[in-house]
Amino acid sequence: MDANAMAGEEMIAVPPGRVTLSDRRTQRSWQVDVAAFRLGMHPVTQGAYARVTGEWPSIAHGERRPVEGVSWLDAVLYCNSRSRQEGLTPAYRHVDSESVAWDASADGYRLPTEAEWEHACRAGTTGARYGPLGEIAWHRANSGERIHEVGGRRPNAWGLHDMLGNVWEWCWDVYDAEVYKSYRVLRGGGWFDEPWSCRASVRRRSHPTFRIDDVGFRVARSAPPM
Repeated sequence: MDANAMAGEEMIAVPPGRVTLSDRRTQRSWQVDVAAFRLGMHPVTQGAYARVTGEWPSIAHGERRPVEGVSWLDAVLYCNSRSRQEGLTPAYRHVDSESVAWDASADGYRLPTEAEWEHACRAGTTGARYGPLGEIAWHRANSGERIHEVGGRRPNAWGLHDMLGNVWEWCWDVYDAEVYKSYRVLRGGGWFDEPWSCRASVRRRSHPTFRIDDVGFRVARSAPPM
């Protein structure tokens, strides 16, 4: 059986491209070239997380609900554990709160970069969202103020579900080292957020050890060399 099927996590091939990132706080924008990579069709589910780690950290339990209440470090450890279980090279070394190193040559699972995340979320679109918000995302106005199973909303053009709403997603990047030290980037908006927060460009931050009930993650893998 395919390893992705065993884990309940299908990966989608994301084409290369260029994305413009922006930060509302600093009024800064910058362009990033993104190489081809693979990204989870939806956030890692509680069932998939438990099969790798043996743990159910989420407050609102459900096999097909996104795992939440996981820190950035928890997500990194999951990536390495899943890689080892599937015979892949772990992407991360020196996993502690001060110094995690990413081996870009590794074929294992990892968190997407912020640029990869936004490029994948937009799926070739240029607006605030890749479709009508009520059709693509669970947010405060339609979620009943609770988390929902993955895949319940319409995917984007590349087949990715829940890129906006349901849970915020950890990215690899440090948010702003000069101001926020080791805080990491969160993207996508969550089930308790007002509609304005669920946009492709919105950035949030949190400490890599914090666990919050509207924050999860999805995994990426680098594309094999041609």
